Amino acid sequence: MAGSTRVGVLALQGDFREHIAVLRALGADAVPVRRPSELAEVGGLVIPGGESSVMDKLSRTFGLAEPLKQAIAGGLPVYGTCAGLIMLADSILDGIAGQQTLGGLDVQVRRNAFGSQLDSFETDLDIPAVGAEPMHAVFIRAPIVHSVGERATPLARLADGRVVAVEQGNLLGTSFHPEMTGDVRFHEYFLSKVRAAA
Repeated sequence: MAGSTRVGVLALQGDFREHIAVLRALGADAVPVRRPSELAEVGGLVIPGGESSVMDKLSRTFGLAEPLKQAIAGGLPVYGTCAGLIMLADSILDGIAGQQTLGGLDVQVRRNAFGSQLDSFETDLDIPAVGAEPMHAVFIRAPIVHSVGERATPLARLADGRVVAVEQGNLLGTSFHPEMTGDVRFHEYFLSKVRAAA
């Protein structure tokens, strides 16, 4: 039953409240995660948009970085949006000095891919994995998937071919913010992974 699905949203920084609201509207028991004990109680995790370098520092300060890495390696379903995608990437092309990722997604990302002059934009994407209808996607100072390794699968591309959504086993990542548009299909797709893993 969907109502029994406990899903965490990493709540150190960023737009975690919006993800919690979407997940609760879909019937999930969505809770903020700030401590290892809270992480241990969820069957899936969303890492929201925000500032990836700050999230990285806070996850280490709060003692969450290693438990998160272990949970990802252990198969916990995790969905990262924007900064969350950066956190899940195995490598960052333009990270700040000392910036670390949790890893797990066999991709290389570029943080500030669209340059400061084009901080945000919106476009429609074809994402067959979540349905036939195009998804309206909002990009805010978004990262881009620079390269996709053998273990990861692109789910969506911009018109110029650049990858903006990827999947690898129980891991999902998007450059855009589906929690902002009212289109809940990516969250539904993620919840189906959480239920399958339970």
